[in-house]
Amino acid sequence: MPANVAKEQVAIVGDFNDWNPADHLLEKKKDTYQIELRLKPEQSYRFKYLIDNELWENDYAADEYIPNQFGTEDSVIIIGN
Repeated sequence: MPANVAKEQVAIVGDFNDWNPADHLLEKKKDTYQIELRLKPEQSYRFKYLIDNELWENDYAADEYIPNQFGTEDSVIIIGN
């Protein structure tokens, strides 16, 4: 994620961490925010980014998008073998 999208922090939240923004904060490196996660293979995961604890964003490169209970969509990543 480009570094200019956030003033302070970016978290990745999803069904893999019970939507807890404190669990996975992205690390700022030069001009991007990054994180490496280990997820179980052969599953799909819903997620979003929480920017500066106020703005929810999807991943523009997600494998798909699924409607959620809030009237928006969640990003989905599909992990293969």
